[in-house]
Amino acid sequence: MSDQTVLVVRNEVDPDAEYHEEALLAQFEAPRVVRYPDGDSPSLDGVDAVVLTGSTAGVYEADDHPWMADEMALVDELLDREIPTLAVCFGHQLVNAALGGTVEHLGTTATLVDVEFADDPLFDGVDPVVPAVHGDAVTEAGDGLDVVASAEHCHVFGTRHREAPLWTVQFHPEFTAAHRDRLVADFGWEDGGHEFDDVDATRVYENFLRLAADR
Repeated sequence: MSDQTVLVVRNEVDPDAEYHEEALLAQFEAPRVVRYPDGDSPSLDGVDAVVLTGSTAGVYEADDHPWMADEMALVDELLDREIPTLAVCFGHQLVNAALGGTVEHLGTTATLVDVEFADDPLFDGVDPVVPAVHGDAVTEAGDGLDVVASAEHCHVFGTRHREAPLWTVQFHPEFTAAHRDRLVADFGWEDGGHEFDDVDATRVYENFLRLAADR
């Protein structure tokens, strides 16, 4: 699957918080990269898969970040062209908001979370304990999206489009034990009774690339 062309859409607005994007980028071989907060506009020609990253911005701040409207229009184009897409954390919220869902600020969660996965190939082999770092949450899924992952604190923890190859997850599959100290410093991270070393959420990216290749 190394010959796949993956476009990563970076959404972070705070340079000090870009390490989550760097961790995500490391999951792919030579991805194309665009930054919507910088005014970039991607070409989708030749793109096999798209990943939308997290951000410390909130989708309800669209008036302060006009680029969000442009990225929501990108979501519509991805659906129309049926390009396999995975949206992470803020990306999950933006996709749901773009499709008419609701996002609210509920307070910071920074811990390993028990999650209930639906029978979806995106989660094949993924242990149901995942890293979550977010203050906002989707409280009502967007049109055409089914809930495929739920957590006690957040029912809409992951979604899948009923017709297009589009998945979203509230958690951060890219975070590993190597990021723990930074997460403690930035967000007051706690392991929540689990061992970070046992987490294998990066499999989500492997599964996504497999699903994209199958298209």
